Amino acid sequence: MKKSYLLDIWLRFKKNKIALGGLILVIAIALAAVAAPLIANDVPLVVRKRSGEFEFPFLKNKTLPENEEYIFRLNPPVCFSPTQYDLDKVLEPPSRKHILGTDDRGRDIASRLIYGSRISLSVGFVAVSIYVLIGILMGAFAGYFGKFADSVISRIIEIVICFPAFFLIITIIAYLPSSIYNIMAVIGLTGWPGVARLMRGEILKIKNIEYVQSARSAGVSSIRIIFRHILPNAIGPVLVSATFGIAGAILIESSLSFLGFGVQPPTPSWGEILSQAKQYLSWWLVVFPGIAIFVTVTAFNLVGEGIRDAIDPK
Repeated sequence: MKKSYLLDIWLRFKKNKIALGGLILVIAIALAAVAAPLIANDVPLVVRKRSGEFEFPFLKNKTLPENEEYIFRLNPPVCFSPTQYDLDKVLEPPSRKHILGTDDRGRDIASRLIYGSRISLSVGFVAVSIYVLIGILMGAFAGYFGKFADSVISRIIEIVICFPAFFLIITIIAYLPSSIYNIMAVIGLTGWPGVARLMRGEILKIKNIEYVQSARSAGVSSIRIIFRHILPNAIGPVLVSATFGIAGAILIESSLSFLGFGVQPPTPSWGEILSQAKQYLSWWLVVFPGIAIFVTVTAFNLVGEGIRDAIDPK
């Protein structure tokens, strides 16, 4: 039985142990982000009353009465919410109670890092989805139709690329309200030229191949030729670029939060935790969010390199 193209790519990808390790890290980080309320919360997951009745306060986000006793109580691994203050434990170094220490308002760093992964991954995936979609459409139409369409779109790409991306993003964000949605949109609307140029080049290579010429001779519409016959064969390099783009978007979001232009407190963000070290010089405010950013970005880059090698073994 002939192996499918995707299965063949997966089998080649699996042989790259470093890339496979990166994929496992990415999946682990994603699962931690999805299961953040189960991992870090100040509300117990399960309790059993003296009457023998079980309750699930976590499902109701219900705070338990302090004067009531329980036979059994199951807490999350990190017993603090990301916005829970403890002014008696401000800037406390790692301890048995706060395993990664606390920040300038006594909030648990471990809890904030876990919830911060939601922000970083959301920005990465959504922003990259936006600019990959724009880039594919712009590049496909420029490459396929050529002439006037290619000239106009190429000039637009050149104009956008002339501006340093990070400074352009900061300039736009400075005039907008601080919001994760604005960050996603701005990164998405400024990152598409690279994908568009890549897609344009792939379309120019493919559009004169025999099967495309045959479809054109059979009277198939241009839109159908682009989306049914050309894009599936040109999308591989774009997916590789998108994987690297997620890592870049996470870095941009962290940098914006570090500079004060990103997600604002009390919303947890890796860059926001790191920015506190500018004032307080507490080593745990530097090391742990720095490790989180480094590991996540490295994992996505390893996956991107693995996919690139699997698609084009040569």
